[in-house]
Amino acid sequence: MRAGPLTLWDGITLQTKIAANAQAMKRWLGKAETTLGNHSDRLNAINIFPVADGDTGTNLYLTVRAAAHAADAVTEGHAVVESGTAAGQSTHAAADLHDVGAVLAQAGQVAMEQARGNSGTLFAVFLAAAAEPLAGHTRISAPLLAAALNRAQIRAWSALSDPVPGTMLSVMEAAARAAAAVDSAHDGDDSNQTLGLALDAAVEAALAAVVRTEDQLDALHAAHVVDAGGVGMLLILDCLRSAVLGEELQSELLDGLHGYDVQDPHIHVGMPRDEGVEVMCTISLSPLDAAMMRQRLDEMGDSVIMSQVGGAADAAGAYRWRVHVHVLDAEPAVALIRSLGEPTDMSVSELAVPRDPEPQGATVAAAVEATVAPALAAETRNPDGHAR
Repeated sequence: MRAGPLTLWDGITLQTKIAANAQAMKRWLGKAETTLGNHSDRLNAINIFPVADGDTGTNLYLTVRAAAHAADAVTEGHAVVESGTAAGQSTHAAADLHDVGAVLAQAGQVAMEQARGNSGTLFAVFLAAAAEPLAGHTRISAPLLAAALNRAQIRAWSALSDPVPGTMLSVMEAAARAAAAVDSAHDGDDSNQTLGLALDAAVEAALAAVVRTEDQLDALHAAHVVDAGGVGMLLILDCLRSAVLGEELQSELLDGLHGYDVQDPHIHVGMPRDEGVEVMCTISLSPLDAAMMRQRLDEMGDSVIMSQVGGAADAAGAYRWRVHVHVLDAEPAVALIRSLGEPTDMSVSELAVPRDPEPQGATVAAAVEATVAPALAAETRNPDGHAR
């Protein structure tokens, strides 16, 4: 963080160093991929909410990696990215090389299709929503940053059926409010200097929100740790600041966070094993069927997340949705999903089983196969061994 107010020379430096364009967004996601890869073990170590399965770091890393690779695929003028449809076919999306919103929208859509767990799904929702106010713009300003962060945090909160403060949602909200305060204080100034101030404020507020998580959730308070997803979101925001301002990541940013010293134990190892499975898929649904599915999944389990993938409806008026739920038994949830449409990218993962982030093969764990009908086992796949 900057130690004091900007001077004239600081302003000149910012004008020289800041690159708030589409290329900077690619660098942001690339930095975030590397950073989360470096921090995934420690994030996993403190991951105890909502499920103590120790894979938040892995899930965030895999989801951000998908977004980063999608952004990198945007080359001269446009890029073609394949994504599943309700019929299992492929559609092609083009993104303007210089359009910040288009590049992030493409990255967000791929992240949604390949999202892993609660944390990865919420980040994908965040990214896809943040892209919307940036559409048609070739550079980010403080007003646009404030609008993007606000849209993203609202969409993330609304994606969850039962959102809980003290998680990465609170970190997203704090960052958005801080950026909006800077924008308001500078009357919508779109200079690079004000953008720098807004980015600094967003990261500072995100850090404060992470510290508060320990006292917002009983499970975190009892374990004397901060929220893993919140820390991951803080790292992602610091990567955004670094990519735009042309500055190094703040090495001292996480100093003193409870549970984050390398010598600290893996907290989740001593927690009770969670029963049940995580079910995820992508499916095309009408608004009425989407509302019905959310209600039924809420009755069956918890950690229900539903968010649209892309913004356009098909010819039948259906929208594509990414669906995530934790249930005790996969079969009723899968039966419900199939009764309302044809799911793609479906996966079923046991919550209690530690998983290698990149196992060989593409089959569901034998324990899950034993609980689900053979037809489901043939369709279900678990390419990256993901769970929460």
